[in-house]
Amino acid sequence: MTERTVRTKNIGLRGIAVADTKISYIDGERGVLIYRGYRIEDLAENSTFPETAYLLFYENLPTPEQLTAFEADLRAARTLPDFVVESMQRWPRSAHPMDALQAAVPLLAMADPELFDESRPANLKKALRLTARIPAVVAAWHRIRQGLDVLPPNDTLTHAGNFLWQTFGVVPDAETARVMDICLILHADHTFNASTFACREVVSTRAHMYAGVAAGVGALSGELHGGANARVMEMLQNLVEDRVTDIQAWVRDRLERKERIMGMGHAVYKTMDPRAKILKKLAFQLGEKTGLRIWPELTEAVEKAAMAELSARGKTDIQPNVDFYSASVYHILGFPGDLMTCIFAASRIAGWCAHIIEEKYGDAQGKPALYRPQAEYVGDYCGKLDCEYIPPEKRRDAGAPA
Repeated sequence: MTERTVRTKNIGLRGIAVADTKISYIDGERGVLIYRGYRIEDLAENSTFPETAYLLFYENLPTPEQLTAFEADLRAARTLPDFVVESMQRWPRSAHPMDALQAAVPLLAMADPELFDESRPANLKKALRLTARIPAVVAAWHRIRQGLDVLPPNDTLTHAGNFLWQTFGVVPDAETARVMDICLILHADHTFNASTFACREVVSTRAHMYAGVAAGVGALSGELHGGANARVMEMLQNLVEDRVTDIQAWVRDRLERKERIMGMGHAVYKTMDPRAKILKKLAFQLGEKTGLRIWPELTEAVEKAAMAELSARGKTDIQPNVDFYSASVYHILGFPGDLMTCIFAASRIAGWCAHIIEEKYGDAQGKPALYRPQAEYVGDYCGKLDCEYIPPEKRRDAGAPA
């Protein structure tokens, strides 16, 4: 082989359809997000996270009886196995919550009695257990790292309300629990994003569900995916600490220096993320209730300034994404910045599991396949692809490859 075969590449697989799915759909031009045919606005207004998870798993909204049974199963699965908690208590308390969560997933796998049962009913049970236990892991780690006792679940609370209880040790009022519930709905799925693709790629090898989820957590930990809301909150806090009063000038200066406004822009949406619109309302609702309007108001000021500056530069397709206002919502709810991505995971677990099940039993056409993309080799530094091997004693230093 002496010549390189040049192939057409698509960096980041942007615009490349790699599988069919029945789970969710995005129209980035119109700002539409659909779960199993239902608009995200309708689900946020009328549904609950358990009902939405059921929809993602089973393809249809449940009957009242089915929903009652599903919620009961979620409650029954909330308690973490003792050895998982005991292991977590030995971890360095400086560990990042996303690393702790990723480390906990294989431990949960060890506790699953149907781990290697690859039937659809068994995987649906695993999906339910993971959906119940990922929030419990997040809450447990937050308390452990502060030297606090891990709290048992409160079966009188909703799924979202119990998450808040186990995290902070305070029973939330119904309004606050509902805000958390809506946040979980909004983050539950988003087609083939980086973490979902990671889940599906891993289980395409016939690895079990927990292996796929662990990969999803790893992908979500990056700031270009799940970590962006923490960066948004950091940006807002810096504005307050630095006593910035001219937001327009601050935004203009960042753009002139080619720096990003965190939470602005999306790989798919060319208009405002529909989830961001809902989160903006929730942020102001919580801000009014708690007296912390400074955070949504500051976020809105950055939004207006950024939109004006970007529009002047002809960039009207860069608008707020889901992270932009979720930062204020989570901050007002009491979550520290480094826990915000874990909330994302506690919600997206439903979508991950739905995609894993779809991947295992075939896409919409019923044709599961091992993911095996190609790459173009560009690493020849000998001047040709087939370098001649030279024994060590006959080599001369020609400079090591970069």
